[in-house]
Amino acid sequence: MADYILSGCSAADLSKEHFERIGVRYICFHYMMDDVLYPDDLGQTLSADEFYARMAKGAVTKTSQINISEYVDYFSAMCEEGKDIVHVTLSSGISGTYNSASNAALIVMERFPEREIYVIDSLGASSGYGLILDTAAAMRDSGLSAKELADWITENRLKLHHWFFSTDLSSYVRGGRISKTAAFFGGVFEICPLLNMDNLGRLIPRKKVRTKKNVIKEIVQRMVENADKGLDYDGKCFISMSACRADAEEVARLVEARFPKLNGKVLINNIGGLIGSHTGPGTVALFFWGGERVD
Repeated sequence: MADYILSGCSAADLSKEHFERIGVRYICFHYMMDDVLYPDDLGQTLSADEFYARMAKGAVTKTSQINISEYVDYFSAMCEEGKDIVHVTLSSGISGTYNSASNAALIVMERFPEREIYVIDSLGASSGYGLILDTAAAMRDSGLSAKELADWITENRLKLHHWFFSTDLSSYVRGGRISKTAAFFGGVFEICPLLNMDNLGRLIPRKKVRTKKNVIKEIVQRMVENADKGLDYDGKCFISMSACRADAEEVARLVEARFPKLNGKVLINNIGGLIGSHTGPGTVALFFWGGERVD
């Protein structure tokens, strides 16, 4: 057994059972829904179904990152167990949590000078970040030291590809990312934006695709073009979705048909409260290993 703890946060959008099965600890973000504070605790307090049902009825959400004090308490508890820590954060391209975790680690290591805390920016989000943690857990179990694992994650994080599409533009309007007029015409012409994460961990619009049927085909084609070993890809593939399981299942079906050597079935997760507060319902995200993201 490793003499250190591998850790992440709830924005990795894995289930509680998945985190427990692979032996990865996590700290929870928070979000406000109609002025009530909730922990982003993998659907334990408020289920994904209820969360998105409330959003669809107009509930207003706001998010807050994990602050330094929370990280200090979280890291200190693990150091008190006599363990070093490898902690992987949500992308710095969409959150300031990497800086909070890094500053907290410095404080905690002053209190526990015999301990090492490695904080790594995943440059990823949702179940793409989760796939990094899942793979890192396997690397840990293969015998890597804490430093070796931290180095491996840093060297390979940009090989994890993140592709997203949305069929509901209402949250884009609420978040100020598009105008009501653009959303109206997007609805009329059935525009589904296709996005991915760039090499700085930022979510970047890449293409406007007409109709859900076409964007589903397009997102799978991006995996065909970018997956490690092409159609012989033999790694894992994760999907996360927000209240649109049928769409996610169709993407999974097409992926499994195109990639017969996949490591197991495609895993479909819920997009949690933190990420879902920004995407709203109707988002599907596809994650797989490939060549390094360069832009």
